[in-house]
Amino acid sequence: MKNLIKNKTILLFAFCLTGIVFLTTSCKDTKTEDAETLSEQENITNMEIDDETILVVENNDDAKFLMEAAEMQVEEISLGKLAQEKGNSQHVKALGKMMVEDHSKSLTELTALSQAKSVAIPTTNTEDSQENYNKLADKSGNDFGKAYSKMMVEHHKDAISLFEKATTDSEDQEIRTWAANKLPSLKKHLEHAEKCKEECDKMKS
Repeated sequence: MKNLIKNKTILLFAFCLTGIVFLTTSCKDTKTEDAETLSEQENITNMEIDDETILVVENNDDAKFLMEAAEMQVEEISLGKLAQEKGNSQHVKALGKMMVEDHSKSLTELTALSQAKSVAIPTTNTEDSQENYNKLADKSGNDFGKAYSKMMVEHHKDAISLFEKATTDSEDQEIRTWAANKLPSLKKHLEHAEKCKEECDKMKS
């Protein structure tokens, strides 16, 4: 997924001098608090600062990955449910069913992993995810099927890139392993989404 988590720089400065600790944090852009923002704020609150070190955290990669991965799971579940409701063909409904089942399982695993790492993740649609949902909800018939399958192809190409990067760049062994274990499923989803798109493209709107 593109632009899942906006780039933010968090500057945490902690320095111990004769028993007095000074802490300054960088200002964050003011925006509507959606699931993504609330998770980020909770992660900042949960950070532990060493009094004798200067800690600069710029988009902590592992936390960012967990948040982006969670946003993806939540979004695909909601869109999958919509596809089962609005799909006018069996292949669209079947794709939606697969997304709900597989991403629900992944979200359960991810929730446990994130809790173990003390990282807060989105549990409801973010603003971007809700915007995608609304775009699809306005469509019907094969127009819906075309738009949904196209979106699933795009999302899963982005997801595969995200997860492949985590398998090599993450500093946490458990996160690397989880990301690697999810890649076969994501690639299967992409294959099914591409086939669904082909079928939808053959049909008249």
